[in-house]
Amino acid sequence: MTISPKGFRYALDAGVATITLDRPDRLNALTFAIYEELRDVIAALDHEPDVRAVIITGEGRAFCSGGDVEDIIGELFSRDMQGMLAFTRVTGALIANIRKLRRPVIAAVNGTCVGAGAVMALACDFRIASEKAKFGFIFPKVGLCGADMGAAYLLPRVIGLARASELLFLGDIVTAEDALRIGLVNKVVPNDECVAEARKLAVRLASGPAFAHAMTKQMLESEHTMALAEAIEAEAQAQAICMMHPDFRAAFDAWTEKRPIHFAGAPTDFQDAKSPKGDKPT
Repeated sequence: MTISPKGFRYALDAGVATITLDRPDRLNALTFAIYEELRDVIAALDHEPDVRAVIITGEGRAFCSGGDVEDIIGELFSRDMQGMLAFTRVTGALIANIRKLRRPVIAAVNGTCVGAGAVMALACDFRIASEKAKFGFIFPKVGLCGADMGAAYLLPRVIGLARASELLFLGDIVTAEDALRIGLVNKVVPNDECVAEARKLAVRLASGPAFAHAMTKQMLESEHTMALAEAIEAEAQAQAICMMHPDFRAAFDAWTEKRPIHFAGAPTDFQDAKSPKGDKPT
């Protein structure tokens, strides 16, 4: 299918899909329409075989400042409970689709990342932050529950319950360096290198074993509620399935023949898709 959203930019290059929120004058605030379009586009990416990794970023000095006050908040006051719930379910579906997407997703957090924007970045598998980035789960600042869009589920898994409680109760702003210190982001880079660094990671992921990466993401989600014995058995089955995939044999053959590995479906122009030196496939 052709993916051509109206509310943000989309590009696909060498296996990497990039979604760029493009309302810099509004700090890339989300509207009703953009929430729905993001939800649907991210769901559609799971059915695009050429997409092997995804980057989400923003144009200008913000990643995303959350829901647009003018477009959303004012209109919500005219809704009844059912109308409110319809909206919050749409926002939650966006986060669920990021987690369901069986592709690694990288947030290139180029600036302000608060409210729904912070949860969207949190839902990604990796977060590369600009040194100018700042994060805030600011819902209590406007009289709302800190647990929104899955934040109370995801945040303790990333930074621990104590830190998550602090951020979700207080709604304080966290600098990029503090976000790195508490484990909220994977890396902090100079502002003008943020998207490039995210793309470097995305290219590396896209050149890897897409089937195995999809399985890794599935297991990270599924094992959260399992006991250890269940998780070990689930991983035994998942790994046996991966061993039956052609990528496993391709990696072994490349290792024995001392040549670069080319995984199924990976673009052929990756220069860094090298066979591991000295490490024989399991």
